Amino acid sequence: MIRDPVRPVTAWVGLGSNLDEPVRQVKSAMRRLDGVEATRVIARSSLYRSAPLGPVEQPDFINAVVTVETRLAPRKLLDALQAIELEIGRQPAERWGPRRIDLDLLVYGDAVIDEQGLKIPHPGIAERNFVLLPLGEIAPDLVVPGLGRLAEIGSIPREPEISRIA
Repeated sequence: MIRDPVRPVTAWVGLGSNLDEPVRQVKSAMRRLDGVEATRVIARSSLYRSAPLGPVEQPDFINAVVTVETRLAPRKLLDALQAIELEIGRQPAERWGPRRIDLDLLVYGDAVIDEQGLKIPHPGIAERNFVLLPLGEIAPDLVVPGLGRLAEIGSIPREPEISRIA
């Protein structure tokens, strides 16, 4: 178990929304991340529009990634992300269904964690353009623990289609 670090750890958080003015939801989550105790946002990607994954018919998503420096342990940071989701009005929903907001802890320093409810790096990161493109924009030299250099992870075509919007 990783305790709260004395020195800040750099982590990356993915954000996504496809309900109730998704651009506004993602920007609201970014602002709220800046208010998390012992955590500060140090970089923000552009916003990207992507087609949804999975079998559920739904609108396109707006996605982004932020870099944070935090003194919170991974589980406490995840708890803070989930609290932001609830503040913004996320409701329980089916897997790969529409979301008002979704915050995912993608990478936490060089940690590899596989616990109930907490997996770092985030599972599926290597197959998701809506994560890889914004992550590559703000952390092109990132080495994802257990997966390698980001540039090498993103070297094969993936779905869904994605485009930068802002």
